[in-house]
Amino acid sequence: VFPNKISTEQQSLMLVKRLLAVAVSCITYLRGIFPESAYGTRYMDDVCVKILREDKNCPGSAQLVKWMLGCYDALQKKYVTDSLLITGFLQTITECYHFKFKYTHNGPLLDFGSKNKRNDSTITCADTKKASILLIRKIYVLMQNLSPLPNDVCLTMKLFYYDEVTPSDYQPPGFKEGDCEGVIFEGEPMYLNVGEVPTPFHMLKVKVTTEKQRMENVDRSILKHGESNVPLQVLNMDREDAEE
Repeated sequence: VFPNKISTEQQSLMLVKRLLAVAVSCITYLRGIFPESAYGTRYMDDVCVKILREDKNCPGSAQLVKWMLGCYDALQKKYVTDSLLITGFLQTITECYHFKFKYTHNGPLLDFGSKNKRNDSTITCADTKKASILLIRKIYVLMQNLSPLPNDVCLTMKLFYYDEVTPSDYQPPGFKEGDCEGVIFEGEPMYLNVGEVPTPFHMLKVKVTTEKQRMENVDRSILKHGESNVPLQVLNMDREDAEE
């Protein structure tokens, strides 16, 4: 999974794609979304992970693999800013896994939110590797401690784009145009910052929103967390929310 060095944008992109695949696979595996047969076993150094594969006997996993490939297309083109993996029902959602992507435009940057661009000589491959393993371990701990999801939840994926660079008619394979309306949460939501992985060319951040009662068995010290003060629990995904 980890290259010996990350000196090109392509090497960085490949790592981000792999991390996204590992994270989505960990989440769906530990939340019991798909059967065991839909996964293969891989290793990230000493960390054993389950990786989702396109199982012909499991249409749901095959569909998610197609969505992932569509997300990769948008990543390659630097169009996608956020990917939301959502579990829920027709009108409400029960959990949301939020992957945020940032890119550099004029070479490697360390602080993506700073107006004063500086060269990122401080992000090493070892730093990226350490952050990657920590992120996956945090996801594993969180998923193993959350209370179970309801039976027969549905799974969907939404992508959000950088409007200033994305063609108005662009849709990656497996996706269609949607709306930007908020999604209504079932119960009282809790927002969790799971972690982030920087490379010289990208930044991947992972957040989870789940129903507060599912957090009862989770050791809060492993994650930063916050509670919503919005009484209707309507979560709007816009650029300001994404930038925190």
